Amino acid sequence: MNTAASATHRTNVRYGVLALIAVGTMINYLDRTLLSVAAPTMTKDLGIDAVTMGLVFSAFSWTYALAQIPGGVFLDRFGVRLTYFLSVAFWSLFTILQGFATGLGTLLGFRLGLGAAEAPCFPANSRVLVSWFPQSERARANSVYTVGMYFGIAFLSPLLFWITAEFGWRVLFMLIGGVGLVFAAIWYNLYRDPDHSPKVNQAELDHISAGGGVGAVEKTPFSWRDVGYLMKQRQIIGASFGQFATNATLVFFLTWFPTYLSTERNMPWLKVGFYAVLPFIAASIGAVVGGQISDALVRRSGSANLGRKLPIVGGLLMSSTIALAAFIQSDAVVIAVMSLAFFGQGMSNLGWTLISDVAPKKLVGLTAGLFNFCTNLAGIVTPVVIGFVVAKTGSFFGGLAFIGVMALLGALSYTFVVGDVRRLPDPAR
Repeated sequence: MNTAASATHRTNVRYGVLALIAVGTMINYLDRTLLSVAAPTMTKDLGIDAVTMGLVFSAFSWTYALAQIPGGVFLDRFGVRLTYFLSVAFWSLFTILQGFATGLGTLLGFRLGLGAAEAPCFPANSRVLVSWFPQSERARANSVYTVGMYFGIAFLSPLLFWITAEFGWRVLFMLIGGVGLVFAAIWYNLYRDPDHSPKVNQAELDHISAGGGVGAVEKTPFSWRDVGYLMKQRQIIGASFGQFATNATLVFFLTWFPTYLSTERNMPWLKVGFYAVLPFIAASIGAVVGGQISDALVRRSGSANLGRKLPIVGGLLMSSTIALAAFIQSDAVVIAVMSLAFFGQGMSNLGWTLISDVAPKKLVGLTAGLFNFCTNLAGIVTPVVIGFVVAKTGSFFGGLAFIGVMALLGALSYTFVVGDVRRLPDPAR
């Protein structure tokens, strides 16, 4: 690694690492979202009504949220490579098992297992960003792997709907779960932390370190005192509530959106498959645009406050327009409004970059776990609220209004609660 060539020719191993977590994130979101593709046929096969289906959608987030802190602790103790491998392997197994569900009980059980297994993924992504990327590149890196959240659904939806129509929903779960198991093996073979990578040279390590990358971090034992310390920091409290609001929009599109198009808008199923793609494409573009704007603002202004907060707040304000869909008759205009709202959600997902900027160096995993626990309470609340509203009123009006209001509250939280965007000091021990 310390050759003369390394002084003049910096390697770019970090981009290969970024590609790995982008693929992992795509598979992660494919696996948690397959249920929305399968829902219309699955509900008929298993005899599940709208309220119950809302609970099934929500079940993933019960264990996903509860496992965030243990997942962050495990990450801080055992590192990214092993944590991510085990997470991918187990969530892929639970995806396959959903294809064998015989009723509500088994389906709920497998969804709970999937949520717990996926919990360490985003804290691990956050650790990778602060380890491999300088601050001036971090938002763009975040936007690249964030695109993976939407890319699979955006560009594979027609294929997923076709597989479901031709072979049934059970084959869908088994096939995508098998892909995840293959990726788990690839990850374990390829990923290394910066100081242990055989491909990175000293020039790249110096570039990461000089730009605020934290490099290797000593393994930190868990302490409830650390949890208390983190929960007293306004940056973490404000960002967590703001990201809860961001997640409310995301969860709607990952769960109820195809059903909304099919039942509320009375679209044929193949038309649903086509229209469902467009907002996800918009969200992918929003994630990239937000990352570019954020890093450009940080470079030009030298202010992480401006560079991180402005795209997030702007994105949340766009997301709030989703409530307008309830007053629009034209399907094409509804899809345009939904696409604008999801574009904004893609931009506002930069909350992960902000939290990686403020997390104490030794508590990146725990900080990300706490952050993701708070934000993914939206995954519990949103599907249940929408399912209850649809069952009681026969309309999505109240559900869309709920998402719009949450987006506005999230914008206020990032604006007035978060405060100074700076790395918090490690707690005294």
